Amino acid sequence: MSTLTNPRKILMTCALPYANGPIHLGHMLEHIEADIFSRFQKMSGHDCVFICADDTHGTPIMIKAREQKITPEELITQSAIDHLKDFEDFGIAFDHYGSTNSPENKKLCDLFYERMKAKGHTHKKGIEQLYCEHDKMFLPDRFVKGTCPKCKSKDQYGDSCDVCSATYSPEDLIEPGCSICGTKPIKKKSNHIFFKVNDFKQYLTEWLPLHTVPEVSKKMMEWFNEDLRDWDISRDEPYFGFAIPGEPGKYFYVWVDAPMGYVSTADQWAKKNNRKLEDFWGADSNAEIYHFIGKDIVYFHTLFWPALLKSADFKSPTQIFVHGHVMVNGEKMSKSKGTFISTRVYLNHLDPQFLRYYYATKINGGINDLDLSFNDFSSRVNSDLVGKIVNLASRGAQMLTKKMDGVMSTPDAAGLTLLNTILDQTSQIAKYYDSRDFSKATTLIREMAELTNKYFDDKAPWKTLASDPVATKQVITTTLNAFRTIAICLQPVLPKMAEQTAILLNEKSYVWSDLGKQLSNHKINDYIHLAGRVETDKITAMIEEQKEIYAATAVKKPAPAIAAKSEPDRNVDKPSEIEFEDFMKVDLRIAKIIEVEEIKEADKLLRLKVELAPGETKQIIAGIKSAYSAEKLLGRYVVICANLKPRKMKFGISEGMVLAAGDGGSDLFVLSPDAGAKAGSRVK
Repeated sequence: MSTLTNPRKILMTCALPYANGPIHLGHMLEHIEADIFSRFQKMSGHDCVFICADDTHGTPIMIKAREQKITPEELITQSAIDHLKDFEDFGIAFDHYGSTNSPENKKLCDLFYERMKAKGHTHKKGIEQLYCEHDKMFLPDRFVKGTCPKCKSKDQYGDSCDVCSATYSPEDLIEPGCSICGTKPIKKKSNHIFFKVNDFKQYLTEWLPLHTVPEVSKKMMEWFNEDLRDWDISRDEPYFGFAIPGEPGKYFYVWVDAPMGYVSTADQWAKKNNRKLEDFWGADSNAEIYHFIGKDIVYFHTLFWPALLKSADFKSPTQIFVHGHVMVNGEKMSKSKGTFISTRVYLNHLDPQFLRYYYATKINGGINDLDLSFNDFSSRVNSDLVGKIVNLASRGAQMLTKKMDGVMSTPDAAGLTLLNTILDQTSQIAKYYDSRDFSKATTLIREMAELTNKYFDDKAPWKTLASDPVATKQVITTTLNAFRTIAICLQPVLPKMAEQTAILLNEKSYVWSDLGKQLSNHKINDYIHLAGRVETDKITAMIEEQKEIYAATAVKKPAPAIAAKSEPDRNVDKPSEIEFEDFMKVDLRIAKIIEVEEIKEADKLLRLKVELAPGETKQIIAGIKSAYSAEKLLGRYVVICANLKPRKMKFGISEGMVLAAGDGGSDLFVLSPDAGAKAGSRVK
């Protein structure tokens, strides 16, 4: 392979992890995907810089620090230590990891604000918000709790109901209260600063299709049927963040200074490495800028962020790479089930190489959710990685060093054919890495291993060791050269194994062009253990540890806010008693779900068509989308309340209710009958 002659200049980032919680396996999907891409570009000789930072500002940080009786600065300092340790232990190789609470980021926010203001892209407007007189602060939606105005469920947040999935404003809540102290808030007016996103409507219309995949740009263009709404970029004190210049008591909203962290962290890196920020973020820069993000934050990264960059005369991202969420065993990650697994808990039980490899076999550059099935996870690692790939090194190297002199010779004729065959695949593997289709890259690599194992088994060198040591050594030499090619191809995914392979084969660290080299008459070192098997009991222990952590940290939901400033009502959580005769009026039936339609305008609602008997169907609008995909529900038997009075909802008529248990969100479990139950049967 030839040496690279035209290196690209690449800056790449992951979404900034929020500083009020640990890194979990959902985060790791994004960071592993980006790390693989970064490592491949660097192996190929490109000028690639991989940065990230902690997202440190906002009300939640301030409140959590208050709860722990420490300062926000102390909280985010410890968070950065914990986050960086998790990333390092998983082999995520950032060139620099920063913080949004930095002098560089403050300076950048001020610069952006100065430029957008000077160009007339901001304006002020008075808005009325809920205000807690006890805590002396305006309350974001999630800091207000009360009774849902639709279904009358208590203890619901100020933006949506976990029970009926209704959405509303905090002012619509019945008996709203501050979720911090319980005080009933008042309405108070405050002047806020707004960014005129609509000034950039034409620019964004042209920008979106060029810098996002079609399914993302098409979805975002749905917002363009009307004027883009102004964006509130200010927050009132008290607030942990950056003060807005010339605006006493006003702070930049966290979603303003968080993406600025992509630029300010690059600035920190540039200063350390005697480089210029303008080489990457300057409006005329030829650098490629890539953001790796989850689909839940596309709105901010494809509308607000490019508009902000344009307003301040900075370069916009070359591409926004969007991925889906991580599912576990086909369901959303659940804290109570122990499948909302933190990175540290995973590391307590399993090798990080296992997850890096498994995620790589699933990542294809698309935005569909990825399912971490533990059965599939064990199978792929044990069968493919250990059984087919690592086994080549074990079989070849141990025979060469323990039964022979430890010196490779030259491949035989069949071996040369094999080596040329697998080498021919490496250019295609490189293309797959560059397009982030890692699943196809790992498939080709696995096929390389299968061809090599067949060659080794057909030659059966263990049988010819005594009778024909020369031919035996040729077979081993071929096998180790093939394994070397595989290890180099896998280095972006498994950097630790590639480094161990270089030590085993008595070489320096690999670059992509090393694939063109072949080892002959070369002494190797004693075999190094490269990877073990996934043990089922370790997966079980990991899940159990996560369950214990959740149980130890879960807090009982607070009583409704109305009681917080007076004598507690000890009966507040006790459900109202009803007569047995009233209960007997409830008609519980078994029904089969025959149609499932996702209500795209609602985060939590699915429209179900259920069958009670042939020809007898009901439409039910159920708030279970956060826990179940349409595919998981179709054809399933569930228990429904069949005699509820039909209710007119925003998205249609609901003629019943699906019974489910749990706290809401992903911790929601639809009640299903045992096998053999028939649709229409009464539940007694």
